[in-house]
Amino acid sequence: MAKQGTINVTSENIFPVIKKFMYSDHEIFLRELVSNAVDATQKLKTVARAGDFQGDVENLKVYIKVDAAAGTLTVSDNGIGMTAEELDKYINQIAFSGATEFLEKYKKDGANIIGHFGLGFYSSFMVAKKVEIRSKSWKENEPATLWTCEGDVNFTMDECEKAERGTDIVLYLDDESKEEFTNKHKVETLLKKYCRYLPVPVVFGKKTEWKDGKEVDTVEDNQINETSPLWIKAPADIKDEEYLKFYHDLYPMAPDPLFWIHLNVDFPFHLTGILYFPKIENNEFRRDRIQLYCNQVFVTDQVEGVVPEFMMLLHGVIDSPDIPLNVSRSYLQSDSNVKKISGYITKKVADRLVEIFNADRQEFENKWDDLKIFIQYGMLLDEKFFDKVKTIALVKNCEGHYYTLEEYQKLVEGNQTDKEGELIYLYTNDKVAHYSYIEGAKAKGYDVLEAAGQLDMPLMNHLEEKSMRADDKDAKKCHYRRIDSDTLSNLIKKADAKKVNFTEAQNREYNALFATQIPECLNNEGKAVEWTVDFQAMDETDQPVLVSQNEWMRRMKEMSRLQGGGGMNFYGQMPDQYNLVVNTEHPTVKRILENAAKELTMSLAQTASDISTKNDQIKPLEEEKYKAKAGEFPTDKDNLLNELRKDVDNLKATEKQKVADYAKGDKTLRQLIDLALLQGGMLKGEALAEFIRRSQEML
Repeated sequence: MAKQGTINVTSENIFPVIKKFMYSDHEIFLRELVSNAVDATQKLKTVARAGDFQGDVENLKVYIKVDAAAGTLTVSDNGIGMTAEELDKYINQIAFSGATEFLEKYKKDGANIIGHFGLGFYSSFMVAKKVEIRSKSWKENEPATLWTCEGDVNFTMDECEKAERGTDIVLYLDDESKEEFTNKHKVETLLKKYCRYLPVPVVFGKKTEWKDGKEVDTVEDNQINETSPLWIKAPADIKDEEYLKFYHDLYPMAPDPLFWIHLNVDFPFHLTGILYFPKIENNEFRRDRIQLYCNQVFVTDQVEGVVPEFMMLLHGVIDSPDIPLNVSRSYLQSDSNVKKISGYITKKVADRLVEIFNADRQEFENKWDDLKIFIQYGMLLDEKFFDKVKTIALVKNCEGHYYTLEEYQKLVEGNQTDKEGELIYLYTNDKVAHYSYIEGAKAKGYDVLEAAGQLDMPLMNHLEEKSMRADDKDAKKCHYRRIDSDTLSNLIKKADAKKVNFTEAQNREYNALFATQIPECLNNEGKAVEWTVDFQAMDETDQPVLVSQNEWMRRMKEMSRLQGGGGMNFYGQMPDQYNLVVNTEHPTVKRILENAAKELTMSLAQTASDISTKNDQIKPLEEEKYKAKAGEFPTDKDNLLNELRKDVDNLKATEKQKVADYAKGDKTLRQLIDLALLQGGMLKGEALAEFIRRSQEML
């Protein structure tokens, strides 16, 4: 007699029922049903190992069929099956997990049972208006049972005809899902995504071939999956060619990886997998290239929390039954096991890098330019990883030689330690653009690092900060300075700099002399840069004029671009600022200044005197206003102060215009400025054309 009833939903298990709606995609139902079918076959093997079942367990499979005409999708297995009593217990009492009870009974042999929850089956109702279960148990003399439900709490159970052991789950797809999930191509794609490496053969129809101009079925089963994926095998039994083939199976269009790490740990948690260091091209960083599996069932490629942040650039697979999942298997929960696994992966990767370095340093150096982004990212984000790899992290100088951090420190500290005892590392991010700066440094016996990588600058900041910490006794205080950020004598100060002794009027006039002749220069965003003229008394053999950019400000702007704004956005909005450094000891500069003084002294004398006189009047008024309380500074004095300031501004403007008019006629002056801009890669367009024309005239 048929049994009717209502599915048992109690206050104790209502929460998991609600949780079933947390599935991120409806397509997950297929993974859940196939996983349950695999569980059924694994349970039968476990029963057989325990001696309770004597039948054949060598030809266990899972079958998926679609019938577009009937609007059905069927998942079948020839596993353990269920009795009517078990169906009533495990299906009608939602979240009473059969896997949990089974594992308790067969603790010793049940390690490969996938399911740990009781809601996987009910995900079918996300796409089906009606579901049938036809199941026949492995136990002798147990009749087959038909269970039917139309998506509410009502069900029917009755005996049915079923010749073979196992379970068929038939989904009568709803109108919204019918077209999608009876599409063979769509279903096969999902099966390959979620079931590609399940431990039991998963069959979806027959393989096809072209015959008489059309695609026809063959007699051979279309097996979707590889039941023994590479990561479950012993590393000693795997050849390099197999690792490469597996990588290209996962990522068909990717170039060969740099190398790989095979993970295999049994205690204090279970973890297997293979992680590849890919060769990143065109700075394309993808963070969804590590696939997470649970006993060979695909879970997700969003592995935050399981894999350390900086390892997200790696490719490959990890498989662990000890990573807790929510009822949908779609999201990870944070717990101590996850943290242990993350820590283990970090240690394993670091140990492997050190091993490769020690085994074949030349090969490590050959791969460094591709490899360094992973190592640098880890050094920036994980202090423990930093400590493990700091001895093998490399830097490269402009000659193309590689050094460890310690080796490079020993190489340059004798010559590049400044008068304060701090070590100065010089670097460039563009060897071509900074060629003359680099040659100037080499002439003085200095070495220059090449730092054109995306994370070179952040890592240099990090190393600087670490060197300044009082608790880091091993670190020598250091600074990294780009080769074009100042004059060499200022980059590595060996002694106190000579002072430039200009009067206030001379400083104003000479500043205008050079500032008015700097052509407009645009940055990469097409915005005009701002200039400051800086007079320095360098060696007379040093360059007469050069361009520099403040190291600190430039770094802040670069960090702002790297971080996409955020807390650094303030610096990103500031204009680019450059210094035109004028060497007052260079003979040509001396001659320019002397000639300007001769020509301008008489014409500017009265203006300079008027500015000085008015400044003498302004000073006491400003002091009085500063000391006065709010609202108590006399209005007449305030008006006078404003008038005097306005007069001084007008006088300075007049003075500057006279200097500019004179400077236009000094071709040598403009030539020195343009040469400095040309050296810095900033002379372009009309200004460059004018420089070429002038150079030809001067020749």
